[in-house]
Amino acid sequence: MQLLFESLFNGVAIGSVLLIAALGLAIVFGLMGVINLAHGELIMLGAYTTYVVQLIFKLPAMQPLYSFYVLVAIPIAFITSGVVGILLERTVIRRLYGNPLETLLATWGVSLILQQFVRSVPLAQAAGLVLALALGFSLPLLLPQKLLQGSRNRLIRFGSWCLSALVGVLFASILGSQISRIARATSRNVDVTAPKWMRGGIEWMDLTFPVPRLVIIVITIVAVLGVTWFLNRSVWGMRIRAVTQNRSMSDCLGIPTDTVDVLTFGIGSGLAGVAGVAVSLLGSVGPNVGTSYIVGCFMVVVLGGVGNLLGTVIASFAIGLLTDLIGAGRLITIWPDMPAPLERVVQFFATTSMAQVMVFALIVVFLQFRPSGLFPQKGRMVEA
Repeated sequence: MQLLFESLFNGVAIGSVLLIAALGLAIVFGLMGVINLAHGELIMLGAYTTYVVQLIFKLPAMQPLYSFYVLVAIPIAFITSGVVGILLERTVIRRLYGNPLETLLATWGVSLILQQFVRSVPLAQAAGLVLALALGFSLPLLLPQKLLQGSRNRLIRFGSWCLSALVGVLFASILGSQISRIARATSRNVDVTAPKWMRGGIEWMDLTFPVPRLVIIVITIVAVLGVTWFLNRSVWGMRIRAVTQNRSMSDCLGIPTDTVDVLTFGIGSGLAGVAGVAVSLLGSVGPNVGTSYIVGCFMVVVLGGVGNLLGTVIASFAIGLLTDLIGAGRLITIWPDMPAPLERVVQFFATTSMAQVMVFALIVVFLQFRPSGLFPQKGRMVEA
């Protein structure tokens, strides 16, 4: 019984990391049909954002609030990756809708650019640039619409971008002078230190549940519930679903389809940033941290059924459970009378990396018989 509980918990923990990493991709790839190979780099940006927020909270003025830096890092990482995703959609993706091969190649190039950007640009300057972009996109939305009408529109927008750039430069200079550790860029991995309340584990029935894993599970549950509510209950969520099912009809009904595209891509990218917060709590953060999750994210989305959140949840937990059973060697303990040939195969794959290879191979075989995944699309979604 103890072994069963350990396997279930570890499977849920691994599945939670996969789910929160794939949740944003399920929106971008599932609802918009965009193959975004830069999704892993958006996760990486969220992880680095957590690191920067942690260093800010280590300043003497913020030291009393250090225990809460993770809660602050979550919305900031969402905004950071969301802003970069919106910029990517407006500059690259918008011109490539309906061309999956070109989108794949373009986003792959963007992923390489973002990796080199993190290696080459000091984190203080990168944080200032992201802040300037966030303010530049958001300030016109906060101003009264009367000010943006007529000939003053371009002048006010230009002024807002100038102000945003000034704030970004000031923020980067202050941050670089106050925190010397991020004033110089390196390609080395950095570590995010969990606050005291997130260290250790919780004992229950001779089992130890690591607190960071429990926090990631809670973050995942909140993210899934938030996305589900947004897509099914909010006005913009219904507009996203309408545009996904029938874009031309939605355009005829007055739904701003271009705005829906930007919002959808921004939310999916922001969720990748939240996944970066979770990833940063598990190990070192480096420029290549996102590449280790991108294949798993696509596997989760495809296995669950493109555009189906329930399928994404089930697929992520199934992959997590299989990875733990095979990688930790628990399957042999649970099934001691396993046939000898099968036992040799399981022992060969009894490491985390090799277990992932075996799980992905099983998924490929499964997709040969059910190419649409566990929950295929129905109705107009198939035609979209």
